Amino acid sequence: MRKHWIDNLRWVTVLLVLFYHVIYFYNAKGVFGGIGGFYEVQPWDAVMSLLYPWFMMLLFLVAGISSKYALEKMSHKQFIRSRSRKLLVPSTIGLLVFQWMVGYFNTVVAARQGVFDGVPAVGRYFIMAFSGIGPLWFVQDLWLFSMLLVLFRVIGKGWLDRWIDRMEARYEEASIPFITPVLAVSCVLLFFGAQFLVMHPRPASADGLWNLYRPVTYFVLFLLGYYVFSRDYVQEMVAKLRIGSLVFAIGTGVAYTIVNYRKNDTDPLVLRSVLCNVFAWFAILAMLGCFKAWADKTSPFAAYMTRNSYGVYIVHYLVIASFGYMMKTHTTLAPWMQYAILFVAVMTIPFALNEIIKRIPFVRWCVLGIKQSNSK
Repeated sequence: MRKHWIDNLRWVTVLLVLFYHVIYFYNAKGVFGGIGGFYEVQPWDAVMSLLYPWFMMLLFLVAGISSKYALEKMSHKQFIRSRSRKLLVPSTIGLLVFQWMVGYFNTVVAARQGVFDGVPAVGRYFIMAFSGIGPLWFVQDLWLFSMLLVLFRVIGKGWLDRWIDRMEARYEEASIPFITPVLAVSCVLLFFGAQFLVMHPRPASADGLWNLYRPVTYFVLFLLGYYVFSRDYVQEMVAKLRIGSLVFAIGTGVAYTIVNYRKNDTDPLVLRSVLCNVFAWFAILAMLGCFKAWADKTSPFAAYMTRNSYGVYIVHYLVIASFGYMMKTHTTLAPWMQYAILFVAVMTIPFALNEIIKRIPFVRWCVLGIKQSNSK
């Protein structure tokens, strides 16, 4: 039986990513990317603090859960082929076919400063394609994690699954809820992963990319999803704890936002803090628990979003970059109007782009990683 709450959780989180990028593009907190804020202090930038610490972590954890279910139906070879088509192709070939347009807006400011002077057109194209990765770092990370998971399964031959089964049985015999050590250890692992960030990124090095991709942190979440949170027992217990998790998430989220007001939420010093990781963990638990308890159902709209949220995620940043850049640099619209237009645009146009692209043979394979349109 399909777990609709997982589908709903995934597409709702994708919509939160789209909303986040509206605020992010005009942020005044010093977060890299975007085009800068309208004022030195923008209270609404606090939305970034409320979302950034946890929503991508949640997507990786959900991806781990989904990988568990997929590998129950697929062989390793089928899983590798499926994930490579869906993840690797859009984040490599797709850069040359579609995302170079995102790269154009990411590099247009640099081009005006003469950075591309003397660079031939072909060279500029490949620079723009690489600069267009944008949110596709998530897709690249996820493909790598999927390949490592297959390797773990082959080498370990199910050892970790069997060990978790034994631990669960022992706690049940002792009449101690298995969820207690699971949540404690998971939070510690999350904090542990954050310590691998580079505190002082060196200029002209890969340190910045390492901090963006955060492979240790996100891989920990992916494995937790696969080995732990894919279990029905754990899901049921998290659902029972949803109110407490939600209260703690709101409390720690408010505290985190106040402490880090006007700070760069992507700063390693912020991401490595105990408060950031505790807030992130309770927010993840609250989302899992609330959706498990209250959103395990579907509708025509939810079914549509389940089928298309991935494609919307793939193409959405072109809308953010193009509309955001053009309004900020070529109009005198009031800031609130620019936010409003950008929000409406990113909540509508990516859906149209996705519908168009998935109907074009070969292009849909390059950009979205699909063989045929799922337009039903």
